This record gives sequence, C-alpha cells and structure tokens, in this order.
Amino acid sequence: MSMITILRHNVNLNPLLLQRSYILKKNLQFLSSYTKYAEHKPLEKIRNIGISAHIDSGKTTLTERILYYTGRIDKMHEVKGKDNVGATMDSMELERQRGITIQSAATYTVWKDHNINIIDTPGHVDFTVEVERALRVLDGAVLVLCAVGGVQSQTITVDRQMKRYNVPCLAFINKLDRLGANHKRTLDQLKGKLRHNAAFLQLPIGLEGNNKGLVDLIYQKALYFEGDYGEVIKEDEIPSDMRAEAKDKRQELIEQLSNVDEKLGEMYLNEIQVVEKDIAEAVRRCCMKRIFTPVLVGTALKNRGVQPLLDAIVDYLPNPGEVTNYAFEENKEKMTKILLNPERSSKYPFIGLAFKLEAGRFGQLTYFRCYQGMIRKGDSLLNTRTRKKVRIQKLVRLHANQMEEVPEIYAGDIFALFGIDCASGDTFVSDTNLKLSMESIYVPEPVVSMSVQVKHTKDRDNFSKGIARFTKEDPTLKHYYDEDCKETLLCGMGELHLEIYSQRLEREFNCPIILGKPKVSFRETLRESMEFDYLHKKQSGGAGQYARVTGVLEPLPPEKNTQVIFSDETVGTNVPKQFVPGVERGFRTICEKGLYSGHKVAGVKFRLLDGMHHCVDSSEYAFFLAAQGAMKDLFSMGSWQILQPIMLVEVTVPTEYQGLVMAQLTKRYGIVIDTDATEGWVMLKAEVPLNDMFGYIGELRSTTQGKGEFTMEYVRYTPCLPDVEEGLVREYQVAHNLVPEAQKKKN
Repeated sequence: MSMITILRHNVNLNPLLLQRSYILKKNLQFLSSYTKYAEHKPLEKIRNIGISAHIDSGKTTLTERILYYTGRIDKMHEVKGKDNVGATMDSMELERQRGITIQSAATYTVWKDHNINIIDTPGHVDFTVEVERALRVLDGAVLVLCAVGGVQSQTITVDRQMKRYNVPCLAFINKLDRLGANHKRTLDQLKGKLRHNAAFLQLPIGLEGNNKGLVDLIYQKALYFEGDYGEVIKEDEIPSDMRAEAKDKRQELIEQLSNVDEKLGEMYLNEIQVVEKDIAEAVRRCCMKRIFTPVLVGTALKNRGVQPLLDAIVDYLPNPGEVTNYAFEENKEKMTKILLNPERSSKYPFIGLAFKLEAGRFGQLTYFRCYQGMIRKGDSLLNTRTRKKVRIQKLVRLHANQMEEVPEIYAGDIFALFGIDCASGDTFVSDTNLKLSMESIYVPEPVVSMSVQVKHTKDRDNFSKGIARFTKEDPTLKHYYDEDCKETLLCGMGELHLEIYSQRLEREFNCPIILGKPKVSFRETLRESMEFDYLHKKQSGGAGQYARVTGVLEPLPPEKNTQVIFSDETVGTNVPKQFVPGVERGFRTICEKGLYSGHKVAGVKFRLLDGMHHCVDSSEYAFFLAAQGAMKDLFSMGSWQILQPIMLVEVTVPTEYQGLVMAQLTKRYGIVIDTDATEGWVMLKAEVPLNDMFGYIGELRSTTQGKGEFTMEYVRYTPCLPDVEEGLVREYQVAHNLVPEAQKKKN
C-alpha cells in the first residue's frame, strides 16, 4: 500500500482531520507532487518562468500563492507577515525583516501535469543583476504590474532586460483590491510607456473593496474564488452589468490579435466565426514571438486570479523546445554560431550555463540551466573557460533554501551543483573536445563607491572571507584598495546595495564595518616654472654628506598633467652618473605626497642641469636628500595649484525629466556636451568633477521616480575651483599643525 493510500485511509477514520479537509487535500496533493517530480516529463510539459516587476508589486506574494495552489507548500505566509515566518521564497533573514527580495530564489512545482521552474526576482534597482541573470536562462516571464502604481521605474528596466534576452511575457495586473486600483490605466501605460501590443484576456468583477472575481473574455464566463484560501473556483455567467463591456473587450482582443497574427487576421477579414480555440492559439503564437502581450488580472493577497494565471503560463508561454538557443564555437580565430538541440536524451553532449553562485551549507552552490543533453550523478564536466574538469558529486533541484537530490538532469531543467569552482556565466560541457561558450550575462558597472574599514582589527580575517564570497556571488559588487586615496573601497549599484552587504557581513561573518564617503584623488601641480639650487651639507664626525643640485621644475601641458617626468640634463662630472638615480628617487618620493595639500604631485618635469659633489662625502643617499630639500624649497616658494578628476557622465532618463536632470548636473558644476533622444528616452553626456558626484544616484532616482540611470568614467584632470582648493589646503594645514606657522609667515 502506498504512502498516499495509507494517508487517505487514515483520513477516513479520523473525524478531526475530516473537519480540515482542505488542508488534507493540500497535503495529499503535496505528497503526490513528489512522485510527479521523480518523473522526467517530455519537453512540451516543462515551463521555465520568472516573476519580475517593480518593487512592492506583489511578486513574492504571487509566487507564494502559486506554490500553495500547486501543492508545493501546505500553508501560505505573508511577506513580512504577522506570524514572523515570512514568504517561502524570502529565505534570507534580512529579506524577512525588510519585506523585500534581495536575492533571486528558484523553485519548481507541478500544475496540470506540467513541470514549472520558477525564479522569483528582486524588484529594487540595486539588485538588478539578479533579474538580469534570471532572465538570461528563462524561456518566459510574468511581468507583474501594480493596479495602483501602474508602469513604474523598475518595470521599465525589467522590460528592457526582457527585450535584451528576447523573453516572451504575460502581464499580470495585481492588487485590484487596493484603494485607487485602475486596471484600464495600467493597460494604457503598458501600451504607451512600454510600447506593448497588449489586450485584456480577463476583466475584474469590481475594484477595490468590491472586487469579487474576474471575467474570462476568451471562454466568456465569470470566475469566483471561494473557500478559505480561494482554492475553490466557481464558474458562472457573466454579470448582466458587465456583458456589454465584456463583449467590447473580447472584440478588441480579436482585433489586436488580427493585426499581428496572419491566420486569425485572415479569418477576421473573411468574416469566418472565431471560436475560443482560435483565439487561444493566436495568443500563444503571438506571445511567443513577442508581438502581443496577454494581460491577466487579479489580487494575489486576496487569493483571486492566481489559478487562471497558472493556466495561462502553461497555455501561452513557450516550452524549452520552442526557444532557440545558441552556443559559439571557436575555430581558428573564428567564432561559429551553433544551434543547440533541446531534446531530452543522452544522444547529444551536455551543454549548461552557470548563471548564479551562492554559498551553501556544503560549499559553493552553483545554479545551472541545462540547454542540451543530460547528466547523471558521478559524470564529469569541463569548464570551457578554464579548461578544468570537475566531477559531479551531488545533483540538486531547489525550493528556495531547501534542496532535493535528483539522480539525473535533462535539457530544459534548472538545477544546482555543489563544490564547483567557477564564475557566473561560465559554460560547462560533457565532451572535452568541444570548445563552446554560450553568450554570457550582461553585468552593469557599479555606480556608487564608499570607503570601508573594519570596526575591530581582530575581524580582518572574517572581512576578507566575507568580501571574497560576496564579490564572487555578485558581479556588481567590487572591492579594491585605491593606492591614490590609501583607502579600501566598496563599489555597488546603490546605497541600499552596499548597506545590505554591510549588514550581511555583520550577521553572517560577525564583522561590523564602517562605510564612509571615499576620498577623491586630487593632484598638486606647479603653476609656473621655478629654478632651484640646493646644497645638502652635513658633517658630524666620520664620513659626511655633501651634494648640490641645480635645475628647473616646470609644469607640463594639460594633456600630460597626470605624468611626473625626471630629466637628467647634466654635462660633465659635477654630478657623477652613479648619483643621478638618487636624485630621481628623492624627487619621486616627494611626489608621492606633496606638501601643499598632502596629495600626489603630478604634471611636473624635474630638469637636473648641474650640481657639485665631494670626492669623499658624496653618496647616492646624499643626492637623494638634496633632491628632497630642493623640492621642499620649491613648495615653500613656488606657486602651486590643485587638480581634480573630471568624469564623463552619461545619464539616461525619460524625455520628460531632461530639464530637471540638466539643472542637477549644472548645479554640480557639470557641463553638458551632448544629448541624444530616442523613443521617449534621452541620453545626456556631461563632464562633472568627481568630487561633486557623491550622492548623485539618490538624487537622480528620487527626481526621476527611479527611472534614471547613469554611468561615469574618468576623462582628465583640471584645476579645482578656488573655494575647493582653499578648503583642501586649510584641512591639510590643520591636520599637520601648520596653521600658526603659516600665519606667522603671512604676518
């Protein structure tokens, strides 16, 4: 007798369990699903989807409902819920506390005999790389839209990512129960802002507090979600007050499909009756080609509209066999594009892409998508980038932070391996003769830098371990030591991004850190040429020190103002050649830290013209000290100035924010040098001092409702403004107790 039969038998005998029949039903379904997971379904019975949207649109809540209705979990929890449990997919403690998704989480479930692999992604712009790498390996996506907020900033970003990887999507308008919900306005924004050819497949029955169910336009029926958790779907006739609207919207759906689908268009033009099956097939064809976006409605929190969305995922989104995937083969310095075969068999060599790294309980956990062939536990794989072979010790499928070991994996599956040393975006093959690589994942450059230091010196080892792990997991997090500033810098996608990792270091590695504004690499340079003649003479018993250097220190032209040049122009033997390196070393040592503001000296040329030496007391060290003395005199007598780095900043914003952003850049002493407008977006190029760019990402996002993005790169050094220079000099003098002395000299 099977476990399920025994459980059913016990249910019939236990009256207490009968009173909670809906929970039993879920438990039975949950256990039954595991027998289904053991089966390897045909390709057409598999869906790989992602849930993506702007922050707080209800992605994680929707995923929680999907898992409940498919029997994957037996109890639903809310995001940041009252029971302090939190949603299943928010497995990290920080996610449960903040009520946001920080890391994308993978799971798999079964709906109507279809295996559905789901990746729930973050909505915050700071964690955009999580969405990026999820969409890279998925075949379809659900774009969740808030019925109140509509198309928001991150919705636009997610849509651009879907276009980059050519991912077909369904739109799900969520939160119809909220005050101010307007599904029609959201559809208009989907068409206007995102330029989607979209139409309703469903209409809500009532909005806000009056929301009761939905109308299915294709099959012309009303759906009501009853039971304690909306698990009982009751079909009924369309309410009389909605029949006219439903008829109009159904006709609109047919017309929009006819414009992009040849088969349905012919039927429409020839006035052939269009039946339900014709519409559904047309929706599937157009959705897979990304020329039509089906729009579904519901409210995940109130348990309405989730099951029809699951039906739409199965009916309209492609299976792995309907998506073309390519690999690139390297042959004699030439890259050949090869079409991969998604057939679920061992006839073809395994090809898989590592798209995410995570530290698991048993070492590094690497998330994979299998694109071709199959692998079993114990097989060996080759990393095509490093050409290193690895043996598979453990194959697992993931359900948030839980794992289930499986014996084999086929094309189309999303799975994970332990103990593989690789980078995100690496390609793995089973045939060692193959020199294949798949298109890697687009990784945006970090936009925010902050200085970082450990609060307690004893935690340095923990800090090194934590940063090494986090930078490997997240390619948008950078960590390096800046020689110019003498500071350790942490770079990321935003202040929240760095704050989250700061908290994770403290929680997971017991290493509290201090984040601060990084220093700017200013430079000191000479305004005009100065001659020097310096004698270094010292006699204190024994061998003395004697060296004299004369020459000129002159500024370099602006195009060379980052260089430091030493030129030996001596003639004769006044300065023996063996002592010249000492002069150069003394000059360059002072240039490492100038005496005007404490920054490096740049844009100067030290011309050694002549000097004198003593046959007994001269040495390389004496000439080293002479060069330093000459530089110190030049600092006290010469006219110096401070140079600052100028960055080329490229800002991309919707056209309506162009004026505001230009005003922001001007306020930060920026000069706009170019603008380029395309399809409702404008890209501004400006040159802005780096010192004025701190905090800009927060200002840009708040001004543009989070829609603005920017990148910056170094261009050149130019002289500072007088007030900035005066502040830097005063700060240096105060730090080195030079103010009283400077005032005495002035008096």
